Amino acid sequence: MATCLITGANRGIGYEYCRQLQERGDRVIAVCRQPSDELKDLGVQVETGIDITDDASVAELAQRLEGTQLDVLINNAGILERVTLDDLDFDSIRQQFEVNAIGPLRLTAALLPHLGDGAKVAIMTSRMGSISDNTSGGSYGYRMSKVALSMAGKSLAHDLKPKGIAVAILHPGLVQTRMTGFTNSGITPAESVKGLLARIDALTLENSGTFWHSNGEVLPW
Repeated sequence: MATCLITGANRGIGYEYCRQLQERGDRVIAVCRQPSDELKDLGVQVETGIDITDDASVAELAQRLEGTQLDVLINNAGILERVTLDDLDFDSIRQQFEVNAIGPLRLTAALLPHLGDGAKVAIMTSRMGSISDNTSGGSYGYRMSKVALSMAGKSLAHDLKPKGIAVAILHPGLVQTRMTGFTNSGITPAESVKGLLARIDALTLENSGTFWHSNGEVLPW
C-alpha cells in the first residue's frame, strides 16, 4: 500500500485520483482549500484550508504530516482563466503563475522531508504549455504558467534524482471537467486518471523528467 498525496482534490481530476487510488488500496491524503461533499463521502484523509500560493499554509500542511512518509506526491491543483491579446489581464496572468507554476514548486520543496528514496512526484501540466504544439495562440496566463511548471518539473527531475526521487510531467488530455466546461469532445476524468496512474506506476529514475500524455504519448516541449 502506497501513501499518496493529491492537491486540488475536491473535484474533477483531483477527486478522481483520490477515488481510484483508494479503490486500489492505497492510502490517500486529499489536500484542498474547501472539501466537496463527494470528497468527504469518499472516506479518505482530507487536509483542508491549504492554499498552495501561501508559504504559511504550505508549512502548516508539512507540520500536519509530521511523521508521514509519502510514496507519491501529485501536484494537481491549478486554475484556467482565459486571457487574450485583446483583453490582457495581468493580474490574472500573475495569479495563474502563482497557482499553476509557483505553488507546485513551493509544495514539493516543503514536503521533501516526507519523500524518501523511491518516492515519485507527479506534475500536472498541460499540452497547452508545449511551445512546439502551440498552433492557436491566446490563453496567455495559462499557457505561460504551464510552460513554467513544466520547466520546474524538468529541473526537479535532475535535482531529485540523487535522492532517488523520480518526477513525471503529465498532460491529462482534454477532460470533461468544470475547467473545460465539461466539453463533449473530451474524455472522462476516470479515463484520464486511469492513464495518468499508469504513467506514474511506470515512472522510474531512468525516464524521470519525461513529458507524457495520459495515453502514454511523449509530448513535445
